[in-house]
Amino acid sequence: MNRAEGLVQRKNVNRDGAHGGKGSDEDDEKRSAAEEDPEDGDSKETRLTLMEEVLLLGLKDREGYTSFWNDCISSGLRGCILIELSLRGRIELEKAGMRRRSLANRKVILKNDAPTGDVLLDEALKHVKEMDPPETVQSWIEYLSGETWNPLKLRYQLRNVRERLAKNLVEKGVLTTEKQNFILFDMTTHPLTDGTAKQRLIKKVQDAMLGKWVNDPHRMDKRQIGRASCRERV
Repeated sequence: MNRAEGLVQRKNVNRDGAHGGKGSDEDDEKRSAAEEDPEDGDSKETRLTLMEEVLLLGLKDREGYTSFWNDCISSGLRGCILIELSLRGRIELEKAGMRRRSLANRKVILKNDAPTGDVLLDEALKHVKEMDPPETVQSWIEYLSGETWNPLKLRYQLRNVRERLAKNLVEKGVLTTEKQNFILFDMTTHPLTDGTAKQRLIKKVQDAMLGKWVNDPHRMDKRQIGRASCRERV
């Protein structure tokens, strides 16, 4: 009898140990997932939107402004707004269907009209919600940039995007605000104050392009793809 009880006790101990091992495995998986998440290392003060990241990459560190010869950053930032809305589950692209169309020629569909808490994103989301019928990605970049020949679509333009994003970066302690004299006019500039934030961002882009690149885009981190594609605009 005592022997049977001893066997039962050992069986219960083993069972409990198995449950304990399962819990520890789950904890290890959560821990490893947190370590692999590139955004977890950023504090709330320095966590940036995709638009802010791309603007930061395009800004000259000391001068605090983008190149005068760069005429692509405007459309690039609007594209980042659409990507950020997609990453947050607010919009999506129409299904590809039988005819394989490029991403730029697929229509943007409203998925969720809940506010994001970001003024620029919510303004763009409101425009997407009002648009009927839906428009393509390329058309939305033109509308949000104000680069359209249709006067009825000018109301969709997002104004002062660069300045508004720069102010966000100032509030987050990444940039500062100064006035520079360019002989004929004065211009507000935003030199870099937190070099660590930009270096961390550059490393993320480099890792995405060189260290973590895979041939299958479905296996890549979507935010990393967004950084890499929008980086070409700056």
